[in-house]
Amino acid sequence: MAAHPLSSMTGFARDGGTLPDGTSFLWELRSVNGRGLDVRLRLPNGFDTLEAPLKEATGKALKRGNVSATLIIKREERTPPRLTPDPVALDQALRIALDLAARIPGAPAPRAEALLTLPGVLRAESTEPDEAEEEAKRAAIAAGYAKALQGLDASRRGEGAKLADILAVLLDEVAALRDAAATEAADQPALHLARLRESLAALLEGERRVPEERLAQEVAMLATKSDVREELDRLSAHIEEARRLLTSGDAIGRKLDFLTQEFVREANTLCSKSSSIPLTRIGLDLKAAIERLKEQSANVE
Repeated sequence: MAAHPLSSMTGFARDGGTLPDGTSFLWELRSVNGRGLDVRLRLPNGFDTLEAPLKEATGKALKRGNVSATLIIKREERTPPRLTPDPVALDQALRIALDLAARIPGAPAPRAEALLTLPGVLRAESTEPDEAEEEAKRAAIAAGYAKALQGLDASRRGEGAKLADILAVLLDEVAALRDAAATEAADQPALHLARLRESLAALLEGERRVPEERLAQEVAMLATKSDVREELDRLSAHIEEARRLLTSGDAIGRKLDFLTQEFVREANTLCSKSSSIPLTRIGLDLKAAIERLKEQSANVE
């Protein structure tokens, strides 16, 4: 079949890479049904500044759906930080140790390794973050998100192609039931006449005849009350519009949702006007098919 322009709101994608410092990262994007577009990002500490631009990029690529995006950072084991003595703390510790040794006869001189184990004497060298390196990290993560977002869009379009085929089959089923209802409804005036004659015959027990003109008037009144031609015509129009939407190439989810509500309304009216069991059965089958159509349409972007 020809490619369908439809997109589903359901999809999944992942993409990752390596940051300039050798740290690996992975994006996981999931999308499910939603009335609008809701994007939720789960970012590790230090990457909060990416949230606004990534949400903006998602809004340009997708129209509807609840999207969750998780950034996973796999931090490599780092070498221990380099230690350096604190000159002030070391001088204080040395003075105290020497003074104490001098006051104790025969005490050995303080050992260097003992002094270095005292709290505060050694400290890790402070390293200021390299802003250029941090910016390179953010750029790499944003590029990975863009690729994952493309994958999510492709996944949703793939699901949309399957969804379009399902919707087309359901529309064919609705159309067939609509035609069956039209055929059955054409016999309703004759059924009204037969039932009216039977009812009158039972009431009058053959004592007198009702003029045919009067019977015709009663049948006409009943036929008017049970006339479903307008409902059938509107169903035909809705089916045609739904088929047009499926090939329009737009984000048709909201329009299709509204249209299926109109389908339901016409089917309900047809059942309420039905005066025959076969037509009622067709109407119930029609309602069931429309309900399946409505459920599938809820997945369309």
